[in-house]
Amino acid sequence: MDIVIIASLIIAGLILFIIEVFLLPGISIAGIVSAGCMLYGNYYAFDTLGTIPGCITLAVSALGVVAITIWFMRSKTVDKLSLKKTIDYRPEPLKGLDLKVGDEGIALTRLALIGNAEFNGRIIEVRSSGDFIDEKSKIRVERILDGIVMVQKA
Repeated sequence: MDIVIIASLIIAGLILFIIEVFLLPGISIAGIVSAGCMLYGNYYAFDTLGTIPGCITLAVSALGVVAITIWFMRSKTVDKLSLKKTIDYRPEPLKGLDLKVGDEGIALTRLALIGNAEFNGRIIEVRSSGDFIDEKSKIRVERILDGIVMVQKA
């Protein structure tokens, strides 16, 4: 009967280990209960059966964790669960804003090299091309590079 209890604890621990590692990553109830089942199963084997069967149970438990991990990683289950999409979206903050060199606006925040400004009723992020610019100052677009608006004090 002791062997059935030990085997049940080890098998339950291995099943919960799979659930913890591959289905519910992070530290959750499944991981804690898995560790508890495995530890108590090994403790029970050492306590009731002796040292040699306890060491065999410990080795079988460790090999079981390694074997299940290798088997699960090689199976197609991980591929089915994995994310294969890539994000190729690039935000275009200047889209729809007819902004060109020489346009004037107002700095909404202090431009300590980077801040917000209002041009044509829209708020965008801008960079100062040199000095700090106080908020509510009039600014002028100096150049536009790859969606980055460089401004200077007007």
